[in-house]
Parts: sequence; structure tokens; C-alpha cells
Amino acid sequence: MDSTPSSEPLFVKVAECLYRNRSSGTYFALVKRKGKQIRKSLKTKDRKLAERRLREFRKDAGRLNASAKERKISFSKLAQRWLKIRSVGLKTSSVDRYKRSLKELNKFFGDLPVSEISTRHCEDWITQRGTGIAASTFNKDALVLRAVLDYAKDDGLILDSPARVVKRRKVVDKQIVIPTREEYERLLAAVDRLDPRARESKNLIQLLALSGMRLGEATRIVWREIDFERDQFAVSGGDVGTKNNETRFVPLFPSLKRFLEESFKEERREGDAEVISIQSTKSALISACNHEGLPHFTHHSLRHFFVSNAIEVGVDFKTIADWVGHKDGGILVAKRYGHLRSDHSLAMAKLL
Repeated sequence: MDSTPSSEPLFVKVAECLYRNRSSGTYFALVKRKGKQIRKSLKTKDRKLAERRLREFRKDAGRLNASAKERKISFSKLAQRWLKIRSVGLKTSSVDRYKRSLKELNKFFGDLPVSEISTRHCEDWITQRGTGIAASTFNKDALVLRAVLDYAKDDGLILDSPARVVKRRKVVDKQIVIPTREEYERLLAAVDRLDPRARESKNLIQLLALSGMRLGEATRIVWREIDFERDQFAVSGGDVGTKNNETRFVPLFPSLKRFLEESFKEERREGDAEVISIQSTKSALISACNHEGLPHFTHHSLRHFFVSNAIEVGVDFKTIADWVGHKDGGILVAKRYGHLRSDHSLAMAKLL
């Protein structure tokens, strides 16, 4: 039974800014900055250790230089300030990704004053936002949350970021779905029968499959970037740019060259005219796959198709990586597609 009279204060002052909890014996720091009282557990019952941690805490608290009015700024307003600074020099697609994350974060944190956001708020957000979404999506939102609250800390609005409890989730690689050559032909035939925009859709599907470009790269390539004389094409990504913001030069593979020459005989193949007239053929792919009973192939499946074909004919990983715009010297290609080379090797061995 507790013998401490209920009228006595729970916290006892033992030194300047240093208090001890009567019940638990834990030491706490209590300081004032800009009229705001800040209390923090020093997480120890040892007096000497508490005094050392108090000195560190008072030093950190000295960074709180925001006025009472500034400390009332909401998360959404501070986030906009952060985004304006962070967006300088970034690609439009990266800025859009940040905006999507902030849209979701503002549903939970938007109206809260940044100075009042606690670890409990962040834990509640983890519980609510983290349910039923992919780990990669959660990680992107968490990255932005931590960045905004770190910005608040650097700006002297808060002493420490409560988002430290938000941990990155492990991303499990999705199983790669790659069309076989037979499935690829069936896909094209089905699109030809089912899609009202069959010509445009087939052009995009074939360009992706024969070049290895990403969707955004393929839909922005223009005729002047294709050099039929030198047998090469440039992948710049247009106004948006490529994923790594660098233009790469790729050989104009014979199959790709034949496709471009045969499918665009009546087109003006010059200048800044875009090769592809549509931005997506997602609906055509879905309809064709459903009709033919094929796996759910996407635009990116056609990039996988290109890589798998290159591996089957013996192209080394580094060369493939250069063609598709990877900057790691072939490590990712080896990791994702290495089994294809093993499978192909075994198949070739059976011919002996």
C-alpha cells in the first residue's frame, strides 16, 4: 500500500530543472523555452546519469527558437513549406510522388499543430495507414512523414522528431510475370481482334517488347531520337526525363528496326513527332489477357520480355543493364533474371 500522502506532489525537485518521480524513482528534466514548459523523462533512476542527461537535454532544448505563434503552425502548412524547398531540382514525377504521400498524411496529421504531434499520434497513424497497403507505399509515406518532422526539428519548432517510431517495412519482391514468345504472339493477336485502337495499342506493345524501354520513355520518344543510319536510338524521356535523369544511347536492334520501318511506312518519321500516339494500353492488355486466359501482363511485363530474350541469346548482364537504363552494372538484372540464364543453360545442355 502506497504510504505517500495523496496531497504531496508526484514530482519532487532535486536540483535546477531536475525532478524525481516519487512513485517510480525515475528522473525527469523540466525546462522552459519561449514561454513553453518542456518535460522529458531521463529514463534513469541514477542521479549522476540523470545529471549528465539533463545537461545534454538543456543543450538540445536551446535549439527551440520558434515563437509561440510559429509553434502553432499546422502539419499541412509546414509540409507545403518543406515541399517547396524539397522540390527544387527534382523531376515532376518525384514531386508528384511526394504530393500523393502528403495527401494521405494530411488526412491524419493535416490540422494538428506540429509542436503537438506525439509518438502516440505516429503510432496511431501506423495502425490506420499501414493496414491493407503495400509495404513500398507505406515506406514512401513514412519517408515523407519523417522528412517533414525532421524539417520541423531543424527549424527549431520541436525538440525531437516523434516519427522515430515509424520504421521501414520489408518489401517482398513481386514475382516477375514474363510472357513466353507464344503468349506474346497470342497477346498481339487478341489485341488486334478486341481493341478499337488496335493499331496504336499494338505499336506501343511492340515498341516496349522490342526496345526494353519503360512506358514513360516509350511514349515520349520522338523520331529525331531514332538514327536509322547509325543504328541507334536515344532514350531521353522527353520533358520528364528518364528515371536517372540521363539520356542513354541504345543499339537499334534488327527486330526493332524492322518493326519501325514496317509499321510506320506512312508516317512522317522525322523531327519532334512522337513515335507513339497513345500514353497507355492498359485496358487493351487486360481485355486481351482475360480473353485468352493469359496471366495479367502489364506494360512492365513487356520490358521483362525484352530482358529475358536478351538473356536467352547470351547477352551479358552489364550490357543489358546499359540498354535498359540501370546504373548498377548489371547487379539488378542478375538478381531478378539470373534464374532465366540457368534455365536456358539447362535447356541448351539437353541438346548435347
